Parts: sequence; C-alpha cells; structure tokens
Amino acid sequence: MNLIGQLSEDIGSLSELQTLDLSYNVDMKGPLPPEIGSLKKLSTLCLSGSGFTGPMPSTIGSLQQLVILSLNSNRFNGTIPNSIGNLSKLNYLDLSNNTLEGSIPVSVGINPGLDMLLQAKHFHLGKNKLSGTIPPRLFSSNMILIHVLFDNNNLNGSIPSSLGFVQTLEMVRFDRNSLSGPLPSNLNNLTNVNELSLSNNNLTGAMVNLTGMNSLSNLDMSNNSFNASDFPPWIASLPSLITLKMERTQLQGQVLVDLFSRPYLQTVLEDNPVCEQTNQVAESYCIASSPNSSYSTPPNNCLQVTCNSDQVASPNCKCAYPYKGTIFFRALSSLDLKNSSYYSDLAESLMQTLKSYALPVDSVSLSNPTVDSSGYLELSLEVFPSDEESFNKTGITMVGFVLNSLIFNPPSLFGPFYLIAYAYGNYAVLAGVYAFHQKKRAERASEQNNPFAHWDVNLGNGGVPHLKSAKRFSFEELKKYTNNFSEGNSIGSGGYGKVYQSTLPTGELIAIKRAQRDSLQGGLEFKTEIELLSRVHHKNLVSLVGFCFEQGEQMLVYEYIPNGTLMDSLSGKSGIRLDWMGRLKATLGAARGLVYLHEHANPSIIHRDIKSNNILLDESFNAKVADFGLSKSELDSGRNSVTTQVKGTLGYLDPEYYMSQQLTKKSDVYSFGVVMLELITARRPIERGKHIVGEVRKAMDKTKDLYNLHEIIDPFIGLGKSLKGLEEFVNLAMRCVEESGDKRPTMDEVVKEIEKIMQLAGMNLSADSEPSSANYVEVSKGSSHHPYNSDAFSYSRSFPPSMIELQSK
Repeated sequence: MNLIGQLSEDIGSLSELQTLDLSYNVDMKGPLPPEIGSLKKLSTLCLSGSGFTGPMPSTIGSLQQLVILSLNSNRFNGTIPNSIGNLSKLNYLDLSNNTLEGSIPVSVGINPGLDMLLQAKHFHLGKNKLSGTIPPRLFSSNMILIHVLFDNNNLNGSIPSSLGFVQTLEMVRFDRNSLSGPLPSNLNNLTNVNELSLSNNNLTGAMVNLTGMNSLSNLDMSNNSFNASDFPPWIASLPSLITLKMERTQLQGQVLVDLFSRPYLQTVLEDNPVCEQTNQVAESYCIASSPNSSYSTPPNNCLQVTCNSDQVASPNCKCAYPYKGTIFFRALSSLDLKNSSYYSDLAESLMQTLKSYALPVDSVSLSNPTVDSSGYLELSLEVFPSDEESFNKTGITMVGFVLNSLIFNPPSLFGPFYLIAYAYGNYAVLAGVYAFHQKKRAERASEQNNPFAHWDVNLGNGGVPHLKSAKRFSFEELKKYTNNFSEGNSIGSGGYGKVYQSTLPTGELIAIKRAQRDSLQGGLEFKTEIELLSRVHHKNLVSLVGFCFEQGEQMLVYEYIPNGTLMDSLSGKSGIRLDWMGRLKATLGAARGLVYLHEHANPSIIHRDIKSNNILLDESFNAKVADFGLSKSELDSGRNSVTTQVKGTLGYLDPEYYMSQQLTKKSDVYSFGVVMLELITARRPIERGKHIVGEVRKAMDKTKDLYNLHEIIDPFIGLGKSLKGLEEFVNLAMRCVEESGDKRPTMDEVVKEIEKIMQLAGMNLSADSEPSSANYVEVSKGSSHHPYNSDAFSYSRSFPPSMIELQSK
C-alpha cells in the first residue's frame, strides 16, 4: 500500500468522516494522534497491519458512533484505554498482535471498562503482553460475545466462572498464558462454543465435565497441570468433536475405543502415560509428526513460464508483479496441514470474494503453511493482477481493502484471521481510498434500485439468477411484514440467523429466514440456493416463495410449515408424537421428495445434508424436505459424482463420501437410512459417543421377534400394537447405511420398498396425504416450543479428512 509517514493531527478536522481504513501501510509510523477523537461520526476505524507506535489515545472513547475498532498488528504499547468502554455501539474490537501491557480494564465507579460493551461480539486481545487476572466482572449474561481471544499474553489467576454466563460464545482462546487453578464448573453452559483452547497454562485440579457442549469441534487442553486421571468418559459425549489435543495432561487408564473409532476425529495425546501402557495404543500412534507443509498452489493446467527476476509466475502461468502478504489464521480447526484441498478451497473462496467486487484479479497463490509459536497458521499470499503486469493505484487499494478481515469470510475450517501486507510499488493511496469509497457508495445506491447489481457475468458468480416463480421482495417490504423484524414476529433462531413469521397481503403464511452478518454467504452461494429452490416444485419439498438481496441483507422467504421438524416430533419438543403409521407416512413423503431431487429435477440435485432436522411436517403431517444450503447439482461436474469439500452433519455423513470426497446420490441414501433408524428409535444419530447405525446393528437378531430391538425401539411408536412391516423397514434402513455406496438402493427403490411396507401395514396409499388422527398422539398440549427452533434451518459445516494421531514423547 506504501503510505509513508505519520498521520497528521489535522485528521481531526474531517468532521464528516465515517470510515477511516489505513490498513496494511507498513511504513506509516508514529503515534495515533489524540485528535482522532474529534471524528464524532466515525463508525469504522481500521489501522490493521500498519506501523503505528506509542499508546492508544484515550480520546478513542469519544467516538460514540464507532462500530468497528481494528487496531491489530501494529506496535502500540501502553495499556488498553478504559475509555473504550464508552463505545456503546461497538461490535468488533481487535487490539491483537501489539505490545499492550497492564490489565484488562473493567468499569469501577464512574470509570468505564470493557464490561460495558454489551453490543460487542468480538474481543480480540491476543498476542500482547497483558498481565493480571481476567476480571470476573468482564463477562455477564447481558453480553452477546461470539469470540473471546485472549491467547498469547501474560494473564494469570483463574478463569472466572462468569465466562459461563455468556452463552452466545462460539470461540474461546485462553491458551499460552499463565492461568492457574481449577476450571470453572459451568463451562458446559457454553453450548454454542465450537473452539475451546486452554493449552499451555498452569491449570490444575480435575478436568471439568464438558457434557452438553454439543457444538464443540476443537478442544485443546494440552500442557497443563491437571490431576492425573483416567481418560474422561465425557469426551465421548461430544458429538461434533473433530480435533482433540490433550498432550501432557496426565491421562492414563483405558482408552475410549468408541471415541477413536470415529473416522473424522483427529487426536494428539503426546507424552501421556496412556501411550506408555501396554496394549493401550499402537506404537505408531505415539510418534510426533511435523505440523508444517511445503504446499504451494499448483499451475492451472497451463505451461509454466520463465519470468524476469523481479516478476512471479501466477497459477495461470502469467508473469506479473503480485500483491504479497502473510495471512495469519488464529483458530485452525484441523491438524493436517498437508491436505491440499484445504488450501484450494481457501484460494477459491478468496477469488470469489475478490471477483464479487469486480477487482482486476487474475488468480491467487498460497504457499508455505506453517504453525508459528503462537499456534497461528501462517500462509504466504500472492494476488495476481489481470490484463496488466501490475496493479494500478486504485486496484491495489481496493484489493487491500477487500482482504480486510471484516470483508473476507474464509471457510469455517480456518477461523478468524489477519493479514500483514508488503509495500507495493510507490503509490500514495489516499486518492485511491477516496475513489473506492465513492464507488461503494454508488454501488449501494444502485443496489437499492437493482438487487442484482453485483450479479454480472464478469464477476465470477455466474450472472443474474435464473428464477422460476420466486418473488423478489424488497427489504422495505419484509421489514413492513415483520413489524421492523420485531421480536413478536421472531419464531426461532440458530447459527444462520433468525426466522420470522408473517402473512402476505394474499393471506399466505410465510417464514422469513434472515441471515445474520456473520453467516452471510457469498453471492455465488446465495444465487445457487435460490436458483435451486425456485425451480424445484413438489408437495414433499418446502417451497421457496421469494427472497431479498439488497442493503447487505440475504433473506429467504419460505412457505410456513406449522408442525415443526421430524426431530422435534421424535424428541417430543413439538408436542406431537407420530405412531407407527404416521412414521411410515413421513418416511414415504421425505423419500418421494428426494426422488424428485435425484431423478426429476433438471439437472438432478444431491441434497448433501439430509437429517431429521431438515424434514418438516405440515398441517396434515406430510413430510417436506427443507434446507438446500449445501445442495450440489450434478451439472457442476457433468458426472454422476462430484468431487467436493466434505460438508454435512455428523452422524448422518456418508463414510464413503467422507473418505473419498466423492459426492453421489448414494450419499443422500446413507443419510436417509440414518433418519429411518431415528424414526424407529427416536434417538439422535450420535448419543453418548455411540453411533445409531452401530447400535442397531449390534442389537439386531433376525431370529427373534422384532429383530430383538425391543430395548431400543421408541415406546411411542406403539409397542402394544402390531408393528406390521417394522422388520422390513429395519432391513431397508440397514441396506441404506451400507458402508459401500454400491450396496445401497437408489431413492426410487427406497420409495417402492416403503410403499410395499405401508401396504403390508394395512395403509391406503391413495389417501396417504390426508390428515388422520391415528397418525399422531399429542403429548404436551400448549407446548411453548416453536417449530422453527434454534436448530431448524441451520447450516451445517465442512469437515477435514480423517487423521488420528496419538503421540508420545
């Protein structure tokens, strides 16, 4: 970027300024002038990756409109100004990677502190020299924090139990400090946390039981002083666990065989007594491996070229002067850095983001992945210009702006990041910054009149969507229908965002799925979903009524389905329990919906995330398949399988797809088979670390009545009655969950088999869509649970390939 010198105190005279982003100007040095506090209308202050020094001025606390404060990766020293606590609108606070000292400020008397930031979602204070304790007052149940990253400091004392009150948390990093004492017993209140890293401290006592943290995918307790203990059995109860790091934690005793049989779990148990005990682990599991890799983005099927000494060959084999930098990821979810698919997915995501802003970018290159001493993943980044050999001053400014961590949203595997960019040419960029912001203002104005302003054939997202029967709603229309998105219209929320109920002027009931800022898809993903939804029409698929894509919003408008999800029914949350006939009817409906996707949609569609939470029940208890957020069209590859990053939901995931990354229709069949087993047992796919497929297979005895499944069959299914067809139903379900896709039936074959079973059970197929009081039992009249609960309409995640490492010194 190459803006050189100091920021003048005259900056305070720009009283109308709303955004100040001087990120990645490494030669911009000196202090941040106190006059910055005069910018009363400033909402965004980003100085990431520059060379600012000295203390942070307390006048920052005068910026009452500030929403984003990103001062990371400079050389600021001194203490964190307690005046930051006055920023009541602050959403994003990033002060990481500086040399800040002293304690974390909290309010005392009339003095403000960070505990007053009740609108903040991000506390990023890692990689500093902060000391003292983590104040118990810092956290409260009134907060909506998502990220608390305090890693790589000098903090001491115990972890306050008040942390457990912030139930919105998704990522907690306290690693690489000097924290001591026992863990708070209420940590398992944090049921939304997916990353918990407490390694490299002096924590003592027993490992606290984390049962109930069902979202936890990455757990690192390594290098602490916990009491010597047997392997904690509660670890097997964490259904989403992907990475487990427990080296040097005094673990001994019996290894949890069920836990280590999970094909997707990556585990490190270096230097634990359990590795030294005879017959507990294989010797090969007790050898440490290097976490680093020599990966470099390969050429894109082109002949390599020889460039001048000061130029670099792009992946498209063109010589150019790339924009260079190092990108640091603060919470990588995987241990396997040698898996090239991670980096190709990351590069593709980068390109989609850059292209969505119409930037002159030819390609991006990633290389030399390395885990540094702070536990951060470092990657060398090169962004190559299109058409010309180098970026012009406007182009390079725009590229730097878009690579800001507040704009680019990397794949979930990588987590939050920051960029350290290198100087590029001799451009002074202030004019470019102004031009870029003027361009964005014009785009926003255009977007209000044309929500497809960003959808253009030259932007890399496939052009304007081709929609059938889906209505384009304006933001103002949906705002009006939901009474300004009032809580009174809110009927549920989840990781994706909120769902609102409303009624159209025609009288049609609708459910509006509104993405929160942290969950916005790229334009291509959103376009793909609405195109898929708008062209599939079947009575067993949830219908898309319309969508909204303007003013930075992504909303989908569905038909309203009143009786909740199949999972809600099986668990009793919805107040409706289906009996055997009702479950057969739901199975047939969902299967018919999938047959439509596989055989009759053009091109055919693989759902990729079939689960009981994505099957809804209408007013007549007919099943409707929902949520196409992960769907894949076979047109994407022109083949009968699609090579893709593994995505889906643990427990339902086809093991063949997981191992090969080859997605086929038979992957949906496996997931559907798991749903069928849920319908018999009313158990979740993974309970107490045990997979439903293995449990049914172990209990089955075909020589006995009901295959000896009496102990695991859901009693609400009607055990006192004749369950005609149940044995045939079990046989079909077990064929669906065969390890090999070749041995599974097609969904069309599944439908025919279910129809035979229903006839065997005495059901009239011609009337299977009519409501019948015999198909359900109401068990909790007046239940306050809403069908669009916190799990419904939620997006699932992607998974790294399998790797198990039990390491010993």
